Amino acid sequence: MIRYKITLTKEERNELLNTIQKGKSKAQKIRNATILINCDEGEFSEKVYNSTIAKVLHVSSRTIERIKKLFVEESMEYALNGKPYETSKPPKIDGDLEAKLVLLACSETPDGYARWSLRLLAEKMVELKYVDSMSHETVRQGFKKNELKPWKEKRFVIPSKNSSDFVYHMEQVLDVYKRPYNEDNPVICSDESPKQLIGEIRDPIPMETGKDKKIDSEYVRNGVCNIFMMLEPLAGKRIVKITNQRTKKDWAEWIKEIVDEQYPQAKIITLVQDNLNTHNPAVLYEYYEPIEAKRLIDKIEFVFTPKHGSWLDMAEIELNVLQSQCLKKRMENKEQVIKAVNAWQKDRNNKVKGVNWQFTTPDARIKLKRLYPTILS
Repeated sequence: MIRYKITLTKEERNELLNTIQKGKSKAQKIRNATILINCDEGEFSEKVYNSTIAKVLHVSSRTIERIKKLFVEESMEYALNGKPYETSKPPKIDGDLEAKLVLLACSETPDGYARWSLRLLAEKMVELKYVDSMSHETVRQGFKKNELKPWKEKRFVIPSKNSSDFVYHMEQVLDVYKRPYNEDNPVICSDESPKQLIGEIRDPIPMETGKDKKIDSEYVRNGVCNIFMMLEPLAGKRIVKITNQRTKKDWAEWIKEIVDEQYPQAKIITLVQDNLNTHNPAVLYEYYEPIEAKRLIDKIEFVFTPKHGSWLDMAEIELNVLQSQCLKKRMENKEQVIKAVNAWQKDRNNKVKGVNWQFTTPDARIKLKRLYPTILS
């Protein structure tokens, strides 16, 4: 049986303790947080055996091992809340098709149907000649990362009623995307994502003629690193930076690198990104002298996607490509991630892989008409 070793950092322990002590989360999440705390074998370990945890919490040893496995191989988020169901095949849908699918799901249903189903959406995508064939599972995969569930009454990505704030930010982003290529004013997109670092307790034994590769059954989680993605869609250029964490300081340094190292000759840089609390130009004043902070801010036109509208950030699409093509394997340290990502980045840039964005403001005003407010008299 595979043994998964849990080693928590001080920050991770504090986060788990906060979940337990507040008591406002679901019972399952609190239980899983309690299991992870007690399974910790790191510096702050309290040395509690699985059998004791199982007895106190009235769970099976198999449940404890399953939660440890999710933590080590996936993330703390999956260990606490459970991992969504996934198929063995990756979703066969690109950014253009995804945008059309989201628009269709947010439009009125055909006559005779109360709401969209996965199969109905798949049939309609074929009927509209967006694609030759599409299964309902492909539709489900397309919605998963956007948190859109058209078969339910509540929708998370696009507001269920008119929202002037949403359409304002959406149209601002779409106006930026229709600009022609301009070397003096490049349009770039930025996003970030965590990467689990998972290592082997013992070195694997390489494959030989007539012998399979042998890997020890015990793994160790070595923490998390952060991936910054910058994409210039019209130039087919992307820059990826790996950091130890994602803080306001890391973001401020990322912005300075974009301005001074990636686009030093540009007169102004248009930067599209989501509206995380760390993505605030005011942060630059916290880490740089006022003159330097003002210089960086004056060099950038900040454009933010609407709340729950991160699907409008093309860098998010490119991050998904990076995850599926490069990072779907265990890497035990940041150096391995950097090496793999640099090779991927070089190959993509050599092939000048861009994004052919098709969703426009006129499309939005038709397909997402219900999101536009009624004019006040």
